[in-house]
Amino acid sequence: MTFRLQYAAISDVGRVRKDNQDSGYAGPWLLTVCDGVGGAARGDLASSTAVGQLRRLDEPPGEDHDAEHRLELVAGALHRASDRIGDLVDEEPALSGTSTTATVALFDGHRLAMGHVGDSRAYLYRDREISQLTSDHTFVQSLIDEGRISEEDARTHPHRNLILKALDGVHDVDPDLFTVELAESDRILLCSDGASGSLDNARLADILATGSADFAAVELVRASLEAGSTDNVTCIVADVVPATSEDEPPAPLLVGSAAELKRKPRPGTSFFRGHRSGDTGEIEPVAADLLDELPPGVPFAIDTDPETARYAPRAPRQNPWLRRGLAVLGLVGVAWMVGAGVWTWSQHQYYVGEQDGVVTIFRGVQADVPGIDLSHPYETSNVKVDELDAFTARTVQSGIGAADLQEAERTVEHLAANQSTTTTGGG
Repeated sequence: MTFRLQYAAISDVGRVRKDNQDSGYAGPWLLTVCDGVGGAARGDLASSTAVGQLRRLDEPPGEDHDAEHRLELVAGALHRASDRIGDLVDEEPALSGTSTTATVALFDGHRLAMGHVGDSRAYLYRDREISQLTSDHTFVQSLIDEGRISEEDARTHPHRNLILKALDGVHDVDPDLFTVELAESDRILLCSDGASGSLDNARLADILATGSADFAAVELVRASLEAGSTDNVTCIVADVVPATSEDEPPAPLLVGSAAELKRKPRPGTSFFRGHRSGDTGEIEPVAADLLDELPPGVPFAIDTDPETARYAPRAPRQNPWLRRGLAVLGLVGVAWMVGAGVWTWSQHQYYVGEQDGVVTIFRGVQADVPGIDLSHPYETSNVKVDELDAFTARTVQSGIGAADLQEAERTVEHLAANQSTTTTGGG
């Protein structure tokens, strides 16, 4: 059986944030949610740019497009989205530090090809059971995976908003890629952490169990804000239903900062009203002691705004002169260690040569290096070079190598015997 998606999408700025950093897209063949970084780095631009690239995937699958090929399409789109964000930063340096999460579901009539970076989430609701399809790329998730904290602890952890992966145009994109086989009556949920961070799985399942996709999407956003979410909230709900030849594909939906609306709500305006009207419990800024807890190699940045600190794909900038000075010191240190090693090795080498007309054992290496003496006289013999035959004398003057001191001494003894023979023959 071939299926189609019946979907709804909604995004709300929330009751605390002045700008909506989320972007979402729902089409006949593609669902995606992107959550951008806040602050001056323009997370709204990052998320909308990513959605602008990803939405190009919303096309019917070709006949030869198997599951592996669909995953390659998703991975390629995520790389292009990250590259485009990098281009924007190159064009406008003030955007340095901007990034976005991305959760992508590419539909082919039978299954979803999933791509995931960050902590936006995808869920599957089937037979009154909910399962989380994606795994968060966050610091607290790494603690959960290591068994150091529970999922309940993660919801109140002071660093629960610290993300470890995002599309930023700087670092290599390393998405999670997998497929999900679909069945009739499945319900798919893609959402930003404004929803998943406020509603647990039981509450999500309760809402997904009721009403149409439109009703569920609206109720999810409303419930998230009522639960105290201080973030933007974006939810996409899609039902898997049988496809018929008479079906007309529904119109795509673009929500959040990616939507070009003629009339936008003024900053800070939420579509949802309730008894809460202000800060409902924002997390504390990420503390410096977190540096001791981070896994090795994890990029990290600290900012007074938790939303800005939430994404950390760039290391903090340091004084370039200090970096250069440390680099030079490092090179000098390496050169000194290499030189010390060579010198130590050379002091275990010996050869036989001439000094002041006498056969002498030298310690070190017979080599000419301007300004550096690599050898020095170690033992002087009573063998005179001019009393050796011409060939042997030239050989001594050129230097006779030895494996060790004992071999050098045996060479001198041989030369002494040669000297005696030469002297006797001359008499």
